[in-house]
Amino acid sequence: MKRHLLCVVWGLSLLLVGQPGFAWDEARFTQKKTMAYSYALPDGQENGQIKTVIGSPRTYTVQTKDTLLDIARYFDLGFNEIRAAHPQLDTWLPEVGSEIRLPTFWVLPKTRSAGVNIVVNIPEMRLYYFPTRAKHGAQALAMTYPVGLGREDWPTPQTPFRIRGKTANPTWVIPQSIRQERIQEKGWSETSIPGGSPANPLGKYRLELSLSQASGAYAIHGTNNPWAVGRMVTHGCIRLYPEDIARFFELVPVGSSGELTYQPVKVGMQHGRVYVEVHADIYGLVDDPWADAQRVVQDSGWAHLVDPARLLRALREQSGVPVDVTAEPLTALWDDDRPGKGNVIPEHGK
Repeated sequence: MKRHLLCVVWGLSLLLVGQPGFAWDEARFTQKKTMAYSYALPDGQENGQIKTVIGSPRTYTVQTKDTLLDIARYFDLGFNEIRAAHPQLDTWLPEVGSEIRLPTFWVLPKTRSAGVNIVVNIPEMRLYYFPTRAKHGAQALAMTYPVGLGREDWPTPQTPFRIRGKTANPTWVIPQSIRQERIQEKGWSETSIPGGSPANPLGKYRLELSLSQASGAYAIHGTNNPWAVGRMVTHGCIRLYPEDIARFFELVPVGSSGELTYQPVKVGMQHGRVYVEVHADIYGLVDDPWADAQRVVQDSGWAHLVDPARLLRALREQSGVPVDVTAEPLTALWDDDRPGKGNVIPEHGK
């Protein structure tokens, strides 16, 4: 079964998503290609085999009737990611014919233990799935999906978990605390919403986690509002695009281990270069961002390769994309015509 899964994922990883060139509808989003990326963890040696930065930047030419929300969803980005990359563009009416850069590349987050299969990095609002974990120095595969997470007043927690069950077309039994909120804010007094209902915020698939709270059990699930992905809108649960949760639901076995983590700063390496990816501290949990960034770099073991000035610039910009902070003169793939871009990596092997 594992061998079959790897063959399928490798095959999917070879497919490239082209420019859609069509009107947006749900059927088109289901045609998105599932991408898998190879990575290789450090093996104690400083060499070109380490690869903990996955994906590559891409471009897209805005077409008639495009919105940033549609573009983000088609290329499997959250709204937070495309907005950070293009704060100057109108969300609903981006200029037709303009070429925009897509931040479809990421530094892998750290995990507490080597066997974790699912990692949700809260500040990034992104989930990483490792069908099999790499041994140090060996290559394995990673998949990644944007997510929606808990509101500031109902934050997603930092904790390990396991997948304890999976349900298709789940009924939402509304917890009393959320029901009271719905009554006060909207006058809705239902005690449950049946599976398959367009009003069900769980969507069509739910993976139950081994965690609970006053508002009920935590879960990774779909959504009846795709534009919530890349936003802080839930009562702590993790929402995926409908097409993403449908595929993730099939891939992930019950019993898989996971971790909800909080890493505004991530450090990775590719081709012997050190990259830093910095995100906003969305829940305000970091007292000293500079000290935190220095700690993360020091823990990576690559501090001696990093230019502190480049690190500080990346920290200030919080671009949300991998930035080369290696202590040498560099050539950026993206021009320095706007803040926050930094230096980005080419596709592996090109």
